[in-house]
Amino acid sequence: MWFGSWESVLRILVHGTLGYVALVFLLRVSGKRALSKMNAFDFVITIALGSAFATLLISDRVPLVEGIVALGTLIILQWVVSSLYVRSAHFEAIVKGTPTVLYWRGRYLEDILRKVRITHEEVHSAMRDRNITRHKGAAAVLETDGTITVIEMPPGDDVHALTGVDRPVADPHGR
Repeated sequence: MWFGSWESVLRILVHGTLGYVALVFLLRVSGKRALSKMNAFDFVITIALGSAFATLLISDRVPLVEGIVALGTLIILQWVVSSLYVRSAHFEAIVKGTPTVLYWRGRYLEDILRKVRITHEEVHSAMRDRNITRHKGAAAVLETDGTITVIEMPPGDDVHALTGVDRPVADPHGR
């Protein structure tokens, strides 16, 4: 079917415009956190917001107010969960996860690379991006948002940037 009715087109225009205004307002009220780099929970909320907004636009069985309430509910849930994990490290680890070391002082952590499905080339690409040329003095960390961070490491293990990251035990050769 190519065309339903002018009434359905008008409904989509009105719901789309008002739903969009409501969504922008709700995102602004919820704070910058809603628009920051995404972890898995933020990604799920973003997909759910898109789905709810699309349903509001397309389905004639969803009244405008109910669609806006659905959008608001998702934003409130994101705010509640992010507020809880800011206050509780345990809750944060459950929702957000923890960073994972992929490369440590000249060696790949092969079991971890396989587990997280990251290739050597992806780690090398992150090193090139950071302009790291001395790989033996570097660590690569898979962050909770999926990016790979590479850090030049001074001799010893006093690296403050790795606070909160599980680090591998040094090998017998002191690496």
